[in-house]
Amino acid sequence: MAGNSSAIVTGLTAAALLTVGVLGHRAAANAPAAPHADRAGTARTALRADRDGGSPAAPPKGSGRGPRVVYDLGDDRVWLVGSGGEVRRTFTVSPSTVDPEPGTYRVTSRSKNITGSDGVPVEHVVRFASNAGTAIGFSAAVDGSAPHLDPRIRTGGIRETREDGEAMWRFATIGRAVVVVR
Repeated sequence: MAGNSSAIVTGLTAAALLTVGVLGHRAAANAPAAPHADRAGTARTALRADRDGGSPAAPPKGSGRGPRVVYDLGDDRVWLVGSGGEVRRTFTVSPSTVDPEPGTYRVTSRSKNITGSDGVPVEHVVRFASNAGTAIGFSAAVDGSAPHLDPRIRTGGIRETREDGEAMWRFATIGRAVVVVR
């Protein structure tokens, strides 16, 4: 009988561990995205700050002069830079599945409220580039959500928080320079 009891306990323990593992995986898979909360992103930002001789509040060297939006593809960070070179705001973003090529662009169009290419209602859309027919721009999800990226679907919406989207909307008017760096 003692042999049967230990087999039952072992079986129940294995089943419990499997259940906890499956539930943990489901929770992780369905958790809202928290961009840049990972240690690698923090380390990348620290390395960039060290490399540029300043804090993440400073735009990357070589990102231009004058009033501009700077978007760093490597750090998924944006800077709104005023005419005197002062950083008015900096924030992280959630990238899209299609990146713009590094270079200097101009804001070409804006939309106050639309439905994004992923079907999510977005606001404060600021478009500045395209890549192989996919329009690329900054936007904020009305519900505050981060995008759920499917690499098989080409989307160009670079998501920001609603507060950052409002700041971008006020700053990035038609014709404003957008500098993309890697």
